[in-house]
Amino acid sequence: MELWNSTLGSGFILVGILKDSGSPELFCATITILYMLALISNGLLLLVITVDVRLHVPMYLLLGQLSLMDLLFTSVVTPKALMDFLHRENTISFGGCALQMFLALTLGGAEDLLLAFMAYDRYVAICHPLNYTIIMRPRVCWFMVASSWILAFLSALGYTVYTMYYPFCKAWKIRHLFCEILPLLKLACADTSRYERMVYVMGVTFLIPPLVAIVASYTLILFTVLHMPSKEGRKKALVTCSSHLTVVGMFYGAATLMYVLPSSFHNPKQDNVISAFYTIVTPALNPLIYSLRNKEVMGALRRLLGKYMMPAHPTF
Repeated sequence: MELWNSTLGSGFILVGILKDSGSPELFCATITILYMLALISNGLLLLVITVDVRLHVPMYLLLGQLSLMDLLFTSVVTPKALMDFLHRENTISFGGCALQMFLALTLGGAEDLLLAFMAYDRYVAICHPLNYTIIMRPRVCWFMVASSWILAFLSALGYTVYTMYYPFCKAWKIRHLFCEILPLLKLACADTSRYERMVYVMGVTFLIPPLVAIVASYTLILFTVLHMPSKEGRKKALVTCSSHLTVVGMFYGAATLMYVLPSSFHNPKQDNVISAFYTIVTPALNPLIYSLRNKEVMGALRRLLGKYMMPAHPTF
């Protein structure tokens, strides 16, 4: 194939999940609803955690960061996919593709690490409650948050620069929801096998240690909870942890299918569905999973709505 220059004036065509679906209009409406739900639910959760001083504790600081990551993650992908479908224009510039890849990798990597820190927070709270305020002091919490963002940023920068350095051919259709490493490498006019192996190894390295830390944390939590004398204490601990484990299962399940399974197990349609799940569905469900079964969050939300939506009593 004839090569073309990868300049800012060159571009790609994103052949995403909407075009490949049997009922694109219905699918577009579903994605729009999920995106609006993600914006509203994550935005409300962020607002409640920021405004209510009762929630200014490590658990909700980390949860607020998760909502921020989900809000940004879905906004990097979903509006572009919807506007492309509505305008029948699926092009993305070389620079836009690089930026989208960088942002998606940064936010996905940051969430991967943050979920492990959230598991550690729950481990300390349940297994070492007397030392919780000492271990999870504000400096430690902000270090966890900063580490998640910085490590993900550096990793994403390396991946993006190396991937976009490859020369690409005139077959410039990316059969994916957004610009991602593996679908883009299929367009490269060079041998990418070594780099693909490196992406696989680094993906395993980035995903597996946090997942092992999460499993270890919840194994220790389970032993502690089973030995709790209070039935109410056991119930509260299990409810809190089950919400986190549900979110972990959705995120790591999709990420494992996308980045840990060998390339021989991948096909464009399957990868599109998986990507739509962790960039559109998961961000919409995460705040609901955490909020609906959390009395503190629901109480703070009722107080917020009562303060700003209830009419003031007239004075005479």
